[in-house]
Amino acid sequence: MEKERIPIVKRSLFSWVLPGNGKLQVALVLLIAVTVFARVIPLEMQKRIVNEAIKLRKMDLLLIYCGIYLVSVLLASGLKYMITIIQTRISENVLANMRKDLFAHILSLPLNFYRKAQPGMVVSALVTELTSAGSFVGLAISAPVINIMTLLAFAGYLIYLNPILAIISLALYPIILIIIPILQRGANTANKQRVDSTRTISSLIGEAISGIHEIQGNGTFRMENRRFGKIVDQMLKIRIIWTLYKQGVKVTNNFFVSLGPFVIFILGGYLAMQGQLELGAMVAFLSAQEKLYDPWKELIEFYQVYMDAAVSYKRTMEYFDTPTEFAIEPEDRQPFQLAGSIDIKELSYVTDTGIQLLDNINLSMNPGETLALVGFSGSGKSTLALCIGQLYKYSGGHILLGEKEVADLTKKDLIINMGFVSQSPFIFSGSIEENLVYSYAAVHDGEMDTDLLSLDDKIAVLHQTGIFVDVLRFGLNTILDRGSQGDLAKQLIRVRENFQREYGEKLSDYVEFFDENKYLYFSSVAENLFLGTPNDGSFSENNLPQNHYFLELLSKADLTTPLLSLGAELSRQTVDILGNLTPDPVFFEQSPISLEEWDEAILLVERLKRTRLLQLSDTDRDYLLKLALRFKPGKHNLVALPTILENLILEGRTLIRKNITQNKPDAFSFYQMSDYIYNQTIMNNILFGQTKTSNPKALDMINQSIIQLVIEEDFLETIVEIGMQFQVGSKGDKLSGGQRQKLAIARTFLKSPRMMIMDEATSALDNKSQTRIQNLLETRWKGKTTLISVVHRLDIIRNYDKVAVMKAGKIIEMGSYDELISKKGALYELVGGKK
Repeated sequence: MEKERIPIVKRSLFSWVLPGNGKLQVALVLLIAVTVFARVIPLEMQKRIVNEAIKLRKMDLLLIYCGIYLVSVLLASGLKYMITIIQTRISENVLANMRKDLFAHILSLPLNFYRKAQPGMVVSALVTELTSAGSFVGLAISAPVINIMTLLAFAGYLIYLNPILAIISLALYPIILIIIPILQRGANTANKQRVDSTRTISSLIGEAISGIHEIQGNGTFRMENRRFGKIVDQMLKIRIIWTLYKQGVKVTNNFFVSLGPFVIFILGGYLAMQGQLELGAMVAFLSAQEKLYDPWKELIEFYQVYMDAAVSYKRTMEYFDTPTEFAIEPEDRQPFQLAGSIDIKELSYVTDTGIQLLDNINLSMNPGETLALVGFSGSGKSTLALCIGQLYKYSGGHILLGEKEVADLTKKDLIINMGFVSQSPFIFSGSIEENLVYSYAAVHDGEMDTDLLSLDDKIAVLHQTGIFVDVLRFGLNTILDRGSQGDLAKQLIRVRENFQREYGEKLSDYVEFFDENKYLYFSSVAENLFLGTPNDGSFSENNLPQNHYFLELLSKADLTTPLLSLGAELSRQTVDILGNLTPDPVFFEQSPISLEEWDEAILLVERLKRTRLLQLSDTDRDYLLKLALRFKPGKHNLVALPTILENLILEGRTLIRKNITQNKPDAFSFYQMSDYIYNQTIMNNILFGQTKTSNPKALDMINQSIIQLVIEEDFLETIVEIGMQFQVGSKGDKLSGGQRQKLAIARTFLKSPRMMIMDEATSALDNKSQTRIQNLLETRWKGKTTLISVVHRLDIIRNYDKVAVMKAGKIIEMGSYDELISKKGALYELVGGKK
């Protein structure tokens, strides 16, 4: 029988030393033995070089001893490096395993644990506090073995040189062994406080980031700063005390170790003067005594590492030492394939604080039936749903799913047979597709079988839940990668050509299509000069007046003075027409001058009255040029574009594009019918033009035309597949609340569960979307899935097989909608209250 695995929170720190690392630890011990031998040899060589080679003036002995010395030093250094590599490998392996096992344990903890635990504390424990424990395990055998063996070897060598001197110099170390543990106890106490304060500060930071909307919305900056500052100040004191204790250990150790040479100089010098100790032995003794300090120092440091690791590890495991309420997977059987029946008998649920949320709940559902749970807020609807979904462990009674007690089922049994959609679903960082297949992947152990789940399956649930249009829009608004999607770009160029051929005339009143040979009246002068999109920020519209290369091109095209004149005319006409009106953003829509620039424009017009155009300051000239480059004749109707200037711009376009292509080929993506524009979206590439209006109906017609063509070109699935790669952001914050709920419903639908619980799953949806989901439940899933739905809108419960009304943790009435309404009981009152 397989030995029962000990939960990670019950494992000791030393239990990580050998499992999985036995061979590496043995290799360490062997390397250490050779290393210690290699570290002692240089001491003997020192003595022989002085006493034999130098004293006897033998060059051959000098070379031999020096050679042996060098080889032994190189060998010891190389072995030390190999030992470090193995130690690091063990440390990192153990740290990774600790994190994996603890994370798996954390995921299995009951939801009640997370009502008390702060995310910041959990993150701190996993990321920070286990690091010292992992580092210790890598040293657990090698550090004491190598340093103790080295100490014994050097001590033995000292005794070999002079027993009396050795015993006296070594007598200092027992004193250190008495004092240091006393100081370390103080360091341990401070370290426990440091760990706790680190968790607290991590929790506070996490809470502040999560609640940043509330902080900024309520302006509680000072209050939050005071809270944070108070904890930081407490942590400051704790860390100072902790550091002082740690340094006290080091200073004490260094002091006593430094007394060693003093003893040797006094006693050794006396013995040498008396002829009882050779000079070479004296030199070797000093070297050995000095080298004795290194392993002793490392032993003290190892002791501190162990103490820090033990405190952090124990604190971490104590924090998460909460038993799991349900097994993750069955041990000796396959997961149950449950029938869809649900039977609840005398169910009760009491919180840890003694509050009873459910009391004597009884209900029964046949496979395929639907039940609506309704009631006032706080009546226990969601609590009942959570108990059925095994997210809460009920206190008494029974819940039978397919005649199996929920308390006896594993999580694997539940995920295969049941789908759960909460009121506030969590969307994970990643793509829409990754979130869509999240539940399905769990059923299949994270392995995605393309034969079981096709693109059509994914598109089907996107359609059903109404998020398909959003995903299609994400796809159309995607910017393709130049390097990896060349074939797709070629196909989109073909779609672009067909779009203009089939819809160009129909949309000509709303779209101005790009044409290299025509002036574009709904694009700015700058856009007309380039007929492209800049890849280099220095060529952006606002930076062009300061771009010397561009200014040279304007001069070559004889456009500098005409554009300055256009800017001056725009300024004069705008000030003349709007000068007597109250400044309002609406009035400035027909001018390239913004409301923020209005005061400066008035002053500039005054300067133009008394200063010639070419005599203006550089600042004024830059501003006039900027106005001219912004000018869109089709939008800014205060001034007409002179025909001469229009022709000059078209001629300048050819010159400018040619120069940039030759000299700065990466600066722009020029618009050409035969080329894909990689810094523009798929939508803009197909459109290949500029809209003439902001009218919603016109824009909708344009979008619908593009979508229609995409469908006709059999390109829809490709665009949707691209859209499913849209990155939803942290916690899905790039999606709206409604989109998150639709995506959560879609991922549950995708795995087609036998039973489904929807806890106010459509609360963030508009009426149309809610009706869509409800119709789907009443048609697509009717009779196939047993459905329990916690409902907040009473106008959608009419077609449920049963309605249960809850109040104060009890079901006070249950039956069909018509039966309960005819009784004129609690449901009747609720519905009447809604009218």
